[in-house]
Amino acid sequence: MEILNGLWHYAVPFLVVLTILVFVHEWGHYWVARRCGVKIEVFSFGMGPELWGWNDRAGTRWRISLLPLGGYVKMFGDADAASTPGTGLGEMTPEEKAVAFHHKTLGQRAAIVAAGPVANFVFAVIVLALLFMTAGQPFTPADIGAVRPGSAAEAAGLKPGDIIVAIDGRSIERFEEVKAIVSMAPGQKLAVTVERAGSRLTLTAIPQSSNVTDRFGNSYTIGLLGITRPALDYRRQDPATAVWQALRETWDLTGSTLTGVGQMIAGVRGTEDLGGPLRIAQMSGEVAQTGLVSLIWFLAVLSINLGLINLFPIPLLDGGHLLFYGFEGLFGRPLDERTQEYGFRIGLALVLSLMVFATWNDLVHLHVVAFFRGLIS
Repeated sequence: MEILNGLWHYAVPFLVVLTILVFVHEWGHYWVARRCGVKIEVFSFGMGPELWGWNDRAGTRWRISLLPLGGYVKMFGDADAASTPGTGLGEMTPEEKAVAFHHKTLGQRAAIVAAGPVANFVFAVIVLALLFMTAGQPFTPADIGAVRPGSAAEAAGLKPGDIIVAIDGRSIERFEEVKAIVSMAPGQKLAVTVERAGSRLTLTAIPQSSNVTDRFGNSYTIGLLGITRPALDYRRQDPATAVWQALRETWDLTGSTLTGVGQMIAGVRGTEDLGGPLRIAQMSGEVAQTGLVSLIWFLAVLSINLGLINLFPIPLLDGGHLLFYGFEGLFGRPLDERTQEYGFRIGLALVLSLMVFATWNDLVHLHVVAFFRGLIS
């Protein structure tokens, strides 16, 4: 019974979230490819052998595959799901070339490849905008309710009643924006502009580093100023404002993710924060149990991360293809087959290494490694 409960609470929400995100991503590729006249041979939900499928009028095979992890769109002329050029491209008839992906113009191929990540960002904006119009957007005015003694805020000269209007030149509207910026800058100097008694002044604050553990058991090092505000408010937005705020939220989340990755590369942030499919499954289940609104928020955040990761210039990912197309545009011809082959091999090695590392982090985080060590010792 416990196993069934675990599957219901964790596996089912995870698969639902993953299926939606993969469909959105692959639909972006599919939709733009069809607009460019490319024939789509396969649209697969999942990987591996086909369990069930059907053919549409355009000749596309829509299939549900055995492994419910990921998915792909295979276009005419592709050798595989990674869009590797197939053999015999030069021997195609004019009719076949007209619908083959690799015979499209550079701009068309780049648009098709970029459409997947772009679809994830657009989806996130739509989801967040709908949330802001219905459930409301966290919108707490950025005024300081209290300053903790001995905190970074006190050292900087911040006082209760101050209204934060900018940080490092970036305009601030909500207290949530202050938290997002400060949490990503432990030990870094921030120029905090506040409005006090009708005038503005800029103070230098250095957020204190603090180790925190979220409700999923993930530990993070964040920056804290030591300021509080009495309560969290929610504000329902009109459609135009909701879309604008959703765009801002998507931009902020993208920036925070890139900052976090940069901090990992620089060694400022620990790589234990990097999670894989097991942790995403755990978080999907935990978030789903807190309510539909939280799950939708989580879906939007994951969609942004999926779109961003796929834009990294790593061969095998969409960003790697765009990198190759950039060289093609620069040199006036595609990179030779050997260079592309080595690039894809390196990309595959990087992606697999990252997956193994993230999964190891998941096993450590979920105490699986400690459990087996305890059995051996």
